[in-house]
Amino acid sequence: MDKIAVTGIGIVSPSGINKRQFWANIKAGRSFVKEITRFDASKYPSRIAGQIDELNKYSNISERLLKKIDAFSHMALIASELALQDAGIDIKNEDPNLVGIFLGNAIGGWLYAETELRDLYIEGREGVSPYMASAWFPAAPQGQVSIYYGIKGFSKTVVADRASSLMALGYARKVLNKNKLNMILSGGMEAPVTPYALLCCSTYGALSKNNARPQEAYRPFDKKRDGCVIGEGAGIVVMESIARAAKRGVKPLAYISGYAATCDGLDRINCASDGKELARAITLALADAKTNAGEIDYISLDGLALDLWDNSELSAIKSIFKERAKDIPLSCPKSMFGNLLGASGVVDMITTILAMENNLIPVTLNLEEPSVKGFNYVTKEAKEHKINKALVISRGRGGINSVLVVEK
Repeated sequence: MDKIAVTGIGIVSPSGINKRQFWANIKAGRSFVKEITRFDASKYPSRIAGQIDELNKYSNISERLLKKIDAFSHMALIASELALQDAGIDIKNEDPNLVGIFLGNAIGGWLYAETELRDLYIEGREGVSPYMASAWFPAAPQGQVSIYYGIKGFSKTVVADRASSLMALGYARKVLNKNKLNMILSGGMEAPVTPYALLCCSTYGALSKNNARPQEAYRPFDKKRDGCVIGEGAGIVVMESIARAAKRGVKPLAYISGYAATCDGLDRINCASDGKELARAITLALADAKTNAGEIDYISLDGLALDLWDNSELSAIKSIFKERAKDIPLSCPKSMFGNLLGASGVVDMITTILAMENNLIPVTLNLEEPSVKGFNYVTKEAKEHKINKALVISRGRGGINSVLVVEK
């Protein structure tokens, strides 16, 4: 398949809303993980998260619409608008039948759902908002973006745990290569900082319990790791063919040149310890991009901060990159703001694109003593490094492996 151009970036994250603010904080290596204050989380084993405060300050969306949607749809609308502005696109000038929306998330909109379910038990059926039916389910953001802009082209929502948004990007590239659409808004969003969503994430068994030191809690690949920290946010990019971008007189921010997905097929929750299927996904993605392991300048890691997941990820990298594994820079920037679950992959890709643009690799926060030595982890401070081609790895429960190749 051909390369597809990324021409606009929209980011809504604990580290910043809009790519300039986001990159300034990522470059500085600042942590945005803190104690949950939105609700009483005192009885939860993990009481910390990457949170976005005062979302309304960054939004022109009417109060009337906000009453009908969950926070994850709100974030998707803000990120979509930022991406379109960044790409220099006025959606009114586009054929709505030739614009698509490909988004991913893991758990849906539970803040809205929890509130309405509470009202159901307190007030009965008359206390439930009629918008409950359309606010919580995973495809709601796709629907809201479609309605807001009048987009009518072929679209898709992907639910594949933490791999959701990277998979959505892979699907979007495939559809654009078939010339079915002119452009696609693609990415993901997640809003898991709610009582029920936090309960579900806690049951998953992957969250850090280091509540006393929130900013030190998420420590992927470190000996003292005890799981990830959840975060909320959205990342959406404008994707179009290279020819269309050239016709518009726009210089692409990056190219998506390869993608692949595999599944370990071993356990309904855990991945395989050998990393073989992840290695196969890397091999397939490199072949799709018509490149090889020797040309990759940087790897953005999934980094769940659990022994099984981190070690199998490193095993896969070692098996593909062999002796180069000790030289190629690796990092997991999400350690600064939390794991955005279904939105993590696209935010990792956006971070990688900004790293390419600035020739600077962001750090993995809190990686003080690697549990597995022999790799070139970027820690302590951002590292100057020219990146022409990079790998982004995103994985999900049940051993889902998704890998994307992005080029300068």
